[in-house]
Amino acid sequence: MKTDFSTDYLLDKKIKIFQPLDGYRASTDAVLLAGMVAEAKNVKILDVGSGTGAVSLCLAQRFKDFNTKIIGLEIQKDLAQLSEMSAKENNFGFLSYFNRNIKDKQTALEFEPCSFDIVITNPPYSDHDMPSPNLSKAAAHNLNEMNLENWLKFCLKMTKPFGKIFMVNRVEALPQICSVLNGKAGNITILPIYSKKGQPAKRIIISAQKDSKAPCVVSKPFYVHAENGEYTPEAQKILREGKSFKDIFE
Repeated sequence: MKTDFSTDYLLDKKIKIFQPLDGYRASTDAVLLAGMVAEAKNVKILDVGSGTGAVSLCLAQRFKDFNTKIIGLEIQKDLAQLSEMSAKENNFGFLSYFNRNIKDKQTALEFEPCSFDIVITNPPYSDHDMPSPNLSKAAAHNLNEMNLENWLKFCLKMTKPFGKIFMVNRVEALPQICSVLNGKAGNITILPIYSKKGQPAKRIIISAQKDSKAPCVVSKPFYVHAENGEYTPEAQKILREGKSFKDIFE
């Protein structure tokens, strides 16, 4: 592997993660997304567009004693290799990463449609923003040849009946996401993520249950930073302690 990488940490140094020095690197979005999964005992989890593995590494740390199997799919070969290194470094033998393109129909067949209890994804956010000159960042942040609708349809295809899907995205993507989920999933929870009080939400985290007819719920707002710029106590519990949103909202 030619990529120069750094050694970084997640969840207050509970997890070691390898990331490219010049390329896509994990953000708080990934750790917050992992926090939406309240429990994962005796289940299979698929991380679609796994990047440097931050989402699935956080899940692996939380559920390492719960007989959980986790698979990550990532189109960038170097990122998939770094993620696999991270899984081995943390002794997560139940976590594996594969360099795959979800646009390839063979990918779904290889990993078996309707076979995952949980599908979680932090997809590229845009198909129209000016792409980064860094190819790795551009691939991670901009949808190319695979729009959000098809991305979400792949996630639905891989989810078991009545399994759960979790996604983080921009607020402006909500109408499109709901349009794709309509008639295919219910029991939807929309969690608005605010950087600070008084500012508009820029991110949403959505959970949905395939085949469910239960109504949609908008969760109470979640604030990442306090007025002084530091993490709020609630954000600390998720980003540092590895708690779930269920732990802090109940």
